[in-house]
Amino acid sequence: MHELLTAQSGSKKLLLGNEAIVRGALEAGISFATTYPGTPSSEIGDNLYQISQETDLYFEYSVNEKVALETAAAASTSGLRTMCSMKHVGLNVASDALMTLAYVGVKGGMVIVSADDPSMHSSQNEQDNRFYARFAGIPMLEPANSQEALDMAKAAFSLSESYGIPVLLRTTTRINHSRSVAEVGTLQDSRGDGSFVKDPLNLVPVPMVARRLHIEQLEKLKKLRLEADSSTFNRVEGQGSWGIVTSGVSYNYVMDAIREFNIADQVQVLKLGMTYPFPQALCLEFIEKVKKVLVVEELEPFLEDMIKVAAQEQGLTIEIKGKGDELLPRYFEFDPVLVKSAVARFFQLDYEPPRVEMSSDLPQRPPNLCAGCPHRASYYAVRQALGEVGAIYPSDIGCYTLGLLPPLAAADYLLCMGSSVSSAGGFSKAQDQPVVAFIGDSTFFHSGVTGLINAVQNDHNFTLVILDNGTTAMTGQQPHPGVELTAEGRQPPKVDIKALVRGCGVEQIVVVNPLQVEKTVAAIKEIMADRSGVKVVISKSPCPLFERRITGKKQKVVFRVTNECDMCRRCLDELGCPAFTYCEDETECAFIAIDEHLCSGCSVCKQICHAIRAKKKSA
Repeated sequence: MHELLTAQSGSKKLLLGNEAIVRGALEAGISFATTYPGTPSSEIGDNLYQISQETDLYFEYSVNEKVALETAAAASTSGLRTMCSMKHVGLNVASDALMTLAYVGVKGGMVIVSADDPSMHSSQNEQDNRFYARFAGIPMLEPANSQEALDMAKAAFSLSESYGIPVLLRTTTRINHSRSVAEVGTLQDSRGDGSFVKDPLNLVPVPMVARRLHIEQLEKLKKLRLEADSSTFNRVEGQGSWGIVTSGVSYNYVMDAIREFNIADQVQVLKLGMTYPFPQALCLEFIEKVKKVLVVEELEPFLEDMIKVAAQEQGLTIEIKGKGDELLPRYFEFDPVLVKSAVARFFQLDYEPPRVEMSSDLPQRPPNLCAGCPHRASYYAVRQALGEVGAIYPSDIGCYTLGLLPPLAAADYLLCMGSSVSSAGGFSKAQDQPVVAFIGDSTFFHSGVTGLINAVQNDHNFTLVILDNGTTAMTGQQPHPGVELTAEGRQPPKVDIKALVRGCGVEQIVVVNPLQVEKTVAAIKEIMADRSGVKVVISKSPCPLFERRITGKKQKVVFRVTNECDMCRRCLDELGCPAFTYCEDETECAFIAIDEHLCSGCSVCKQICHAIRAKKKSA
């Protein structure tokens, strides 16, 4: 049985923030959960999926975040407690539904988890989704550790249900992916089947209804502001005439600084956990007791700006600082040294940050496609088919974005999920170079279909390569509608990509196995011979890591470079498989080798090399 189900009430567990959120939801009696996987939120969905196999919890990996939110909203309107989780950019996709859901409200408690990614560890931007709470007009909670992640997830359901409004649980990577001790509570049974009561004059926001609902929403926010002022998640710690306001993971860095400087008797800390609606009365009471205030928060000056406005309205002239070149930046994650430096500068303390010297001789290790990844073979085949002609390569979000760097160099433009298809159409109409766009199978289902329909409708001229590796690979190998390989064996996909593409109106379609290099190159040359219209190449081969995990089969064949190698370097300069290494022995004699522990046996190197005779050997 799943460990989050077996943990006994009162016991202490070392939990990831994401695991703590799941446990909190279970203790709240969650019945229904949806997600589209995205780091750093993915473990929430993955754990809920596993738990759904052992309980009556309904869980789904939705096709995208908007669908996930809308599905969960309907379940909540039917009286069930629901959770919808996603990474920060996913909330952009879901925001169309979110804005109106804030008006329409919910019946069962509904928690929306937005996992922000400061420093962009696995994202294309580092937007601050706290502004979505203010934009949509919904309450927001921000945990600082796993215990608070559990407690806030649990409390969010009650808060949501009490006010009939969804609650945003906003986390960051360092909370999602760090472990800390959390004391668990008692699990609650889910509510079973929901029941929908027709109420169109409150649930169908035509203008007449929406005007009234907006006023009602604003009234809810007034009451929720009183909740924030008295929330147990908002508290003052310490004593003294200096003040620090902080939230989330930054609170931990602040407390580290206070301990190191031994200034606990000089500093009061206002630790905010319910950060929207802004607890104005509590903040005013706090700043009236101190002489100066430092606001420590990652990314945007969300709290800082509201505190300054509150102080100005109250006629207070206290010094309030946070963001600025001399203190704290508006970009990237904070760390203990950064926060200690800011505290020292603001309160004029002696502090010499530790010096960390990095050797300039250390080799760079850029992210790379795995050895044997079929995407590498797909990129190679496209480049070979185009030859010297070249093309513009709009790319998309997924493993295949790693085709950016040489020698593949097959990513020229990227905005968001699904943008490769739409931007390819724009490029094809704006200039004369050939355009070849790349998108993954899960991303195509997520948001590529509409762009493809638009391209057919408007007579765009480009080739779309759908990289079908049979899973949502980058975020943890979650399923999608086109999955064929499962733990039970192969099965027909619920939605066939080729049939879907044809249904979008595309007439020129070819399906290739990219690991068959010559056939793939020939097929791509043929379909791209005529540059007019929309053409689709479905490059179909399973992710080797996913295939190995599902089937349990170990790689039985690897390749080696024999002494017949003439150092033509095609394996390095054109393919760039990470299993290859360029070496020099003690006599400074250069040679190329294959790491048999990395080789997947895909045989692409053997097919592209005319000088090297890579021969099989038993692993």
